[in-house]
Amino acid sequence: MKKLLLNTLLCSLLVLTGCGLPRNPVPLAKTYEAQVIGLSNVRSWEIEYSPDVGTVADDSSDCSFLALSGGGAKGAFGAGFLNGWTDSGTRPNFKIVTGISTGALISPLAFLGPDYDDELREGYTTIKTKDILNVQGLLGFGILPILMGESYASTKPLQDMISDMLTPEVFEAIAHEHEKGRRLYIGTTNLDAQRVMAWDMGAIASSGHPDALKLFKKVMLASASIPGAFPPVYFDVEVDGKKYDEMHVDGGVIVGVFGYGSALFDEPQQRGICSFYVIKNGKLDVEPQQVPRRFIKIAGRSFSTLMKAQSWSDMIRLYDRAEKDNVEFSYISIPHNYESKGNEMADPKEMKRLYDLGYEIATSNNPWQKEIPISRESGEFIWTPYEGVDKEKD
Repeated sequence: MKKLLLNTLLCSLLVLTGCGLPRNPVPLAKTYEAQVIGLSNVRSWEIEYSPDVGTVADDSSDCSFLALSGGGAKGAFGAGFLNGWTDSGTRPNFKIVTGISTGALISPLAFLGPDYDDELREGYTTIKTKDILNVQGLLGFGILPILMGESYASTKPLQDMISDMLTPEVFEAIAHEHEKGRRLYIGTTNLDAQRVMAWDMGAIASSGHPDALKLFKKVMLASASIPGAFPPVYFDVEVDGKKYDEMHVDGGVIVGVFGYGSALFDEPQQRGICSFYVIKNGKLDVEPQQVPRRFIKIAGRSFSTLMKAQSWSDMIRLYDRAEKDNVEFSYISIPHNYESKGNEMADPKEMKRLYDLGYEIATSNNPWQKEIPISRESGEFIWTPYEGVDKEKD
């Protein structure tokens, strides 16, 4: 009898999961024509986007560009680096800032500058996993949310955290900086289209649209919504006067960090950018490891290697673009000899260690790296150790 009941339950689950949840997606033939309802000029496909850098901002801004990568809780490293950069006295007032995933959560405060360093520090050194997500369960079966829904966890806590950070004052300040000629972009992945969307956040903030703040928050949430773990974010769009929805997830699904232009085949351009800085919230160097002959270990190692390869591709692409345009390229990443001690997704102690490490590097004499640590010589990959901080502080 028990076996029969179990088989019945499993069959029922298969039937239920085959149905899926209802939605109203954009017709495939119209995918590239969809526009946000009431706000048609606030986004573009990443491969096509070209930041408005030709305009000259006021004297308080310079020609520097900052790109913030994904990395989850490792964003604490980037937060610490930004605050240390401020205290070093050399942090620019960036003309353009871009963010993906955790970089999208950092980017509004980084864009507004040192006046918001305290909020940035608090946001990345005091939160816990429960402040980001709620694990969903049903009748004691932890697998049910995955089989029957869109994700394993709810992002209600993350939504609340974004709302707390994006106060009306912060929103107005972003709009004000946009009007001065500075630009803030956040990337999400349109999962239907399998392409990255670059959102002009300053244009949203300064649009005057009644739903502008709501849209701004949704873009931030979407960029940080790891698929499977977090539910997708849906945007209301229209095509030919008809309303549809778009499914967006973490921008890091396709690209971990993005710059001021993607097409490497373009001719060199005078884009108004002189310095291009990348904060990589993770390790860029290879991490040799002997992999046990176990499914979970092999699968996990393969996934981390896939993400590592994406990081190399991102950085090489950005480096080549900057070199072609005669733009100074600098980046920073977590040193290869840093060892994590965290036991959960967002461990406050571990995030504080990463924050302190980023701060220490930023205030050192030579914080920036210029060459991508993976290079080809004689057809082989060469591992180039980080030469800055030799060990982390506890």
